[in-house]
Amino acid sequence: MRHTRREVATAALGALVASSGCLNFVTGQEALSFEADPALAEESVANDTGYELDGTEAQTITREFSAAGQTRSVEVTNQISTYEKSLSLSLLAEQKLGVFAAISSPAVEIASRTLNPLKDYSNEDLVQMLTSQYEGLSNVSEVSSQTLTMLGTETEVTKYEATSNVEGQQVDVFVHVTKVRHEDDFVIALGVYPQQLSGEESNIVSLFESVQHPA
Repeated sequence: MRHTRREVATAALGALVASSGCLNFVTGQEALSFEADPALAEESVANDTGYELDGTEAQTITREFSAAGQTRSVEVTNQISTYEKSLSLSLLAEQKLGVFAAISSPAVEIASRTLNPLKDYSNEDLVQMLTSQYEGLSNVSEVSSQTLTMLGTETEVTKYEATSNVEGQQVDVFVHVTKVRHEDDFVIALGVYPQQLSGEESNIVSLFESVQHPA
């Protein structure tokens, strides 16, 4: 699961590939640049739940679009904050099996239009995107959902069961995911932990509710 923390979080950003059709009206010489503000869990909550911040990584995506005989570059910078928790399972020695990620992505608003495709992504879309882009996560199916408040907004958090490949072992995991719009960014929260350790759900819920943005 050591590689899961970055790869799962980063995979969630694969949706941020704007289509040229959305940007046909964008013309001009200078590149357009959009950068998200980082999102983090409240430090005291992270400490209480045992999740340690592994850092915040900026991921920049650049696309070029042609319209009206001109080529325009659009640069988008997303922020990925990842947390890890060392846990033990009967078949595996203690390692970082608990993962929480707070991912922020700019809305990309031009002429009052929101061009980030995440705008229309449901939780199902987000988790399916993870499955398609991260080879270590498979067999995803919805278990339940609950309404929580994150960043002052009531949001539906969906819980999925899935299988993760951990050092050659197949480990059943739960995945929690949600998304809200906050100020100029979309903020995605993601939690992954082994099903054998179902008590981690309350910790993940606490982390979701503690998300701060901008952080």
